[in-house]
Amino acid sequence: MKRLYRSLLATLVLSTVSTTVLAKDVTVMISGGFKAALEKLTPQFEAQSGDKIILVSGPSMGKTPQAIPNRLARGEKADAVIMVGNALTQLEKDKWIKPGSRVELADSPIGIVVKQGDAKPAIKTDDELRQTLLSAKSIAYSDSASGQYVSSELFKKLGIEDKVKDKAHQVERIPVASEVAKGHYALGLQQVSELLPVKGVTFVGELPDDVQYITRFAGAVPAKAVHPEAGKALLDFLASAQAQAVVHATGLHSVKTQQPVTQRDTVQ
Repeated sequence: MKRLYRSLLATLVLSTVSTTVLAKDVTVMISGGFKAALEKLTPQFEAQSGDKIILVSGPSMGKTPQAIPNRLARGEKADAVIMVGNALTQLEKDKWIKPGSRVELADSPIGIVVKQGDAKPAIKTDDELRQTLLSAKSIAYSDSASGQYVSSELFKKLGIEDKVKDKAHQVERIPVASEVAKGHYALGLQQVSELLPVKGVTFVGELPDDVQYITRFAGAVPAKAVHPEAGKALLDFLASAQAQAVVHATGLHSVKTQQPVTQRDTVQ
């Protein structure tokens, strides 16, 4: 009986050790626009895979040390990177990415918020958007490329560039919606996926299609990944139908093609 007990105990210990050894810490470098979606999906992936996700945040480009390309360049390890498409394309050209590992994940449109409690303005058509922007006491937009689009192209397309230049302001480093929630600005424009997580604001809607600006988010496995198979498994999971329902709920759109898109992407 004692021999049987010892045998069962040894089997249990070995099984526990084996499971612990197989479980991996999967490090993911990620930019802001897709972060909310990954945070919501992390528990499900960890439960299915047995692995643990370690998030490392940073912009997709730029001179800051936290930028994903700069992290990789100084030797920081990651098993997957999730960032804006054009920045990822540059990493592929620079040989930082494992060939064939890229996965297109989501498209991110620009939207508008107002402070919670304020009336929702009409923005469904170009004329409605134009009037809303003209009527607003103040307008905030991000310091990303989507914000550059708002300030340099959107206002111009609507024919109101000169009329809003004195009341439209760039918000640096922090979510635009957080400033709207504090009452510092009447309207806030940024990627929808970065507007929705902020409390104290009401989401008005996306820009009309003909003046919209889409940012593609994609992921890939770095060439020097410690756990490349686990990184690729995560990306495939994020692109799956079951995960895309959650991705969509965070303000992102499922991609219509798995081919990379050519555009100016946000730096967030």
